[in-house]
Amino acid sequence: MDVKEALSREGSYLAGEYDVIVTGAGHAGCEAAYACAKTGLKTILFTLFLDSIANLPCNPSIGGTAKGQLVREIDALGGIMGKIADKCAVQMRMLNRSKGPAVFSPRAQMDRNRYSASMKAELERVEGLDIRQAQVKELLTDPEGSKAEGVITESGAVYTAKAVVICSGTYMEARTIRGEVICESGPDGLPRSEGLSASLASLGIPMLRFKTGTPVRINSGKVDFEKLTRQDGETDVPPFSFENEMNGFRVAQDQMPCWSVWTTPETREIIRSNMHRSPLYSGVITGIGPRYCPSIEDKFVRFADKDRHQIFIEPMGRETSEMYLQGFSTSLPEEVQVKMVHSLPGLENAVIQRNAYAIEYDLVDPLSLYPTLESKVVEGLFTAGQINGSSGYEEAAAQGIVAGINASLKIRGEEPMVIDRATAYIGVLIDDLVTKGTNEPYRMMTSRAEYRLFLRQDNADLRLTPEGRRVGLISEERYRLFEMKKKAIEDEIERLKNTYTGPTELLGQILEQASSVNPPSGISLADLIRRPHVTYDMLAPVDTGRKPLSEDITKEVETELKYEGYLKLEKEKIAKFADLERKLIPSDVDYDSIGGLRLEARQKLGKLRPVNLGQASRISGVSPADISVLMVYLEMRRRSEKENG
Repeated sequence: MDVKEALSREGSYLAGEYDVIVTGAGHAGCEAAYACAKTGLKTILFTLFLDSIANLPCNPSIGGTAKGQLVREIDALGGIMGKIADKCAVQMRMLNRSKGPAVFSPRAQMDRNRYSASMKAELERVEGLDIRQAQVKELLTDPEGSKAEGVITESGAVYTAKAVVICSGTYMEARTIRGEVICESGPDGLPRSEGLSASLASLGIPMLRFKTGTPVRINSGKVDFEKLTRQDGETDVPPFSFENEMNGFRVAQDQMPCWSVWTTPETREIIRSNMHRSPLYSGVITGIGPRYCPSIEDKFVRFADKDRHQIFIEPMGRETSEMYLQGFSTSLPEEVQVKMVHSLPGLENAVIQRNAYAIEYDLVDPLSLYPTLESKVVEGLFTAGQINGSSGYEEAAAQGIVAGINASLKIRGEEPMVIDRATAYIGVLIDDLVTKGTNEPYRMMTSRAEYRLFLRQDNADLRLTPEGRRVGLISEERYRLFEMKKKAIEDEIERLKNTYTGPTELLGQILEQASSVNPPSGISLADLIRRPHVTYDMLAPVDTGRKPLSEDITKEVETELKYEGYLKLEKEKIAKFADLERKLIPSDVDYDSIGGLRLEARQKLGKLRPVNLGQASRISGVSPADISVLMVYLEMRRRSEKENG
């Protein structure tokens, strides 16, 4: 439906004209709206319920393995998630410390209510951003249905825009399921989005349906913590936000503990005897669920060889007794959930405050998107978050900032921002979705990133802050501090490479602590740091010429030196990767006319329309031989156009 037709409806009216409309105020929508408004565009953000902005309906935590890298990258670009997470954390930890810096991943337990309220308050202060509680029913386009031009709400209010970003999360035509009880609602019993999914489908946008879920919440009052294993936070973890880090922010010292427990044979028996009532296996649930975050009943089926599974009991905030049972999501009936909870040691008398549920929802097939997250079907329409087939707050927020930035750049007539796999986890996430697609909720993992030694959480600012500055999200002052940090790292690495020390008694004592031997002759401090177990701080007594530097700088220096050889090899691989990414494929290529391409390759390339050879090479069904044929074709076409032109 076009704007003119929408305004002709009885009861409809023109409610506002904007540069960008963002619908859905989850983590994707918040980042998208923030990015658009901060780059000077008049923006409106729609939400079904104002008090659920940036809601944390599943686990109230931010970060984790690979997800922590995403949060740091969002912040490096100028996003907001990291700053709010730092402010609202009740526990902070660095995961994977034993595995090396390539996979270090910060994770923070959130004060759930405070996080949502803080995000709402922050967005309300952003100049040029309006926030509106309303349900968007339809996308409005030009008369041909090929270009997004606005939306209409359930009240008949028509809003026009130059670009629309849809971040509907798990709300489109959602229904929650607990055993035989099915409710047409979104997460936490909130209203669902109705009509928007059908509107998108009517425009020719391919749609899918997925399933996810959330675990039980209990009151801590009747929990016997003596039977649980305590897990305390860490105070030496850097904040998510690089800006906070540069300003001397430190994580809270009075952190709340988390706890863990294992399921029992009784738990297993309760689940097994009630499997016939599980909507997941009775056929009630038709959506595809997440492989890497299965329900507890699914765990016992998939991993039949395991007698027990670990459950984490985590606080929901400082001013509530509610606790979350991570790893205990289920769609079994309520009375079964009570028995399951009471079968866990320490929770024999626990009181459930919110039951677990499964939720089904509609989404867009991500293969219908460009790497900018703009629709291939409707120009000016961008989608981000779980509507694109991902799972997780961090994956959603990462897509949100990319969609918001590209909507802004498109309106401003500037080059789009495409982050590739060699530059950021964000690039891996988006490339996987738009190139490979997904048949289940996609979760980011470190193993998905080929260049993860380079894509560390500590250097996200070095990789992405210049791009954040280019698109207008990094302030002049923040960029000045960033450049000072970058120079300090480079200068210190150079100094260490050119500072030598001899085999002194003091050095021998220091190296003995690291099970290392005293060098037979002079050696650079850089070479000493490259040795296993030798750290930058350890060499302070023999490095009398060093200047005081902040910990984020010294850690970066140490990592760069220790892994210099590996990083050099990785950069060589990245250079080869970049060569393919730079070879653009014109949008008007007729793949059926290219001799030598296999039939499957022609069909896949014609359907997905890759933007460059790199993306083409990652499409399932396109072989290296097909890429060679395509390279020859593109070179012949380039020469022909040059001769004729």
